[in-house]
Formats: sequence, structure tokens, C-alpha cells
Amino acid sequence: MTVIGVIPARFAATRLPGKLMRLVAGKPLIQWVIEAAKTSDLLDQVIVATDHQEIYELSLSLGVQAVMTPSDLPSGSDRVWAAVKNKKADVVLNIQGDEPLITGHLIDQLIKPMLNEKSLEMGTLARKIKPEELEKRSVVKIVCNKNNEALYFSRFPIPYSRETIKEVESANLKHIGMYAYRSSFLQTFCETEPSKLELAEGLEQLRALYLGAKIKVVEVVHESWGVDVEEDINQVEKILNNK
Repeated sequence: MTVIGVIPARFAATRLPGKLMRLVAGKPLIQWVIEAAKTSDLLDQVIVATDHQEIYELSLSLGVQAVMTPSDLPSGSDRVWAAVKNKKADVVLNIQGDEPLITGHLIDQLIKPMLNEKSLEMGTLARKIKPEELEKRSVVKIVCNKNNEALYFSRFPIPYSRETIKEVESANLKHIGMYAYRSSFLQTFCETEPSKLELAEGLEQLRALYLGAKIKVVEVVHESWGVDVEEDINQVEKILNNK
């Protein structure tokens, strides 16, 4: 099976414009992600899908393929599909370009179930949630069935508990936003209009559930930290410097 990892790298960002080229511990933010993806044992190819010449040139200098994609694509998944739609791939990963703490091992943990369970259309990652994260809208929560497949994603604490908040805490996980797609399903996903659930929560993975997809949730021990605002750079630099 052929597995391709795509890093969607749109230059514009609402809260931190040009963040992918901002220096983090001495390197452009996206360089940390590219270098991590290259250490994966299971990726056959790494591609950066961007709309910016500087990111394109940096990617090539780091030894990965880069493709130019339109700036007005509606989501990262659409940018991923634009990069691979003319390639032969069985599994395609959407690797967030603003997550400098990812590792090749983490990527491989997501790929393995897609290789082992041919019925899976999609996979993603999660970790145990912390009590202080339950009420944060920026933290996406997942509830799963007995087979570790997603039942629902929400920005709100789920499920509702009539008893204690501890029940809610023990019943859900914190979502880590990396996705693996069966290539055929990625095409279906990108050719489908956003569902009402997706628009209400602002979470594109709900489109996949609306389509009836089986999404495997791989629980990992990993402290993810995406860079969205200036303060995130300081926090990530502390973690990287300690390593």
C-alpha cells in the first residue's frame, strides 16, 4: 500500500499571519513539521501543499516535494486532495503544518490501523483530557464506541452528565488534529458540501460522520500544541528547548 503524507501550508492565518514561516526555536515553524514527517517509517512520500513561494522553496530545500495550490481552497483537507488527486495513493495523511511537536512515531501510530483494517475510511488521534480542558472551546472533545471509533466530536463537554463532571471527563478524549484518509473517501469528503453539524460546531470531521464514515481514534500519549497566537510560540519554544 502507498501512504502519502501531505502538509497543507496556507500562508495567510487570521490570528497569526504568515505563522508557518515564523521562527520557532531558530527554525521556521513548518520546518519542524517537515523534519518530523521525514522521520516516519511508514510514509512513502511527504508533500507540502502551499500557496506561497517562500514555503514552496523552503520545502524543496528540505528534500520534500512541494506543490502550489490555490489560496482560496475552503479547508486543509481540500488542499490535501488538490495535492494528491492525480497520484496513486491508498492512504493519505493530513499533517497540520502548525504542530511543531509532532514526531514520526506519532504519524506511524495513525497509519498502522489504516494498513491493518481495510474497512476504515478515516483515522485520527486523541489523548486523555485534562480537567481544565473540559470547558475550553478551543479543545475539541471526542466520544468513542467500544471499538475506539468516533461517535461525535464537539467543542463542548460531552456527554452531558446528570451526576458529576468526573463522568464527563472519563468519557471523552482530547482530539489531536491529524487525519488519515482512505484516498477514495478523501475524494468523497471533498466533493460533499459541509453538513449542518459541521457548520454548527465549526468542525470539518463532522462531515465525515454525517457521511457515515468509520473513524478510528488512536489514543496516544502526546502533548500537542498548535501555534495559533503569539503566546503559543513562546510556549512551544520552551518545550522544544527543554528537549
